[in-house]
Amino acid sequence: MRQQNQKLTHVKHEFDPIFDENSEILILGTLPSVKSREQNFYYGHPQNRFWKLLARLRKEDIPSSVEEKKAFLLRNHIAVWDTIHSCSIEGSSDSSIRDVVPNDLASILDHASIQAIYTNGGLSGKMYDRFCRKQTGIEAIKLPSTSPANAAWNLDRLTDAWNCINQILGEPGSETKNTVSDGNTREAKTHTI
Repeated sequence: MRQQNQKLTHVKHEFDPIFDENSEILILGTLPSVKSREQNFYYGHPQNRFWKLLARLRKEDIPSSVEEKKAFLLRNHIAVWDTIHSCSIEGSSDSSIRDVVPNDLASILDHASIQAIYTNGGLSGKMYDRFCRKQTGIEAIKLPSTSPANAAWNLDRLTDAWNCINQILGEPGSETKNTVSDGNTREAKTHTI
């Protein structure tokens, strides 16, 4: 049921995915929140734990500026985008999403070394399965949402659940990481600078 002060509006994703040819994992949200759209960058709500969580997992300082966040993602071989290109939505309410047009993930997958796709939250996972999985042929790993609306998951629980990204990226400071090829996981030695 719609709140009286919220209208269903059509929203189009206005900013580009973050990735380069060295990106190894792709993390997909659903659609940028109102705060993220205001900042023109991902996970802009001050209470969203995305940046704090990734910094903890990668044993780095929490990036604050958009440029620091982009550099953090690329340095850690993380691509970020959303499953939805456009839709109708009430504010930032995921449950109100209608008329979905998905993003074309080929623009990342054709140019990066993506070994695993993760979805940030249940709705992102559902949207991926419904609109993107057939195109990619890759099963996404569904992770709990970093949104402040997911209050049942504190930062410690999120860290435990999201630690699986380090299976691909390798533990920070480690010379060993797992890589995936044709569905088979293998260990690979990497050089850490």
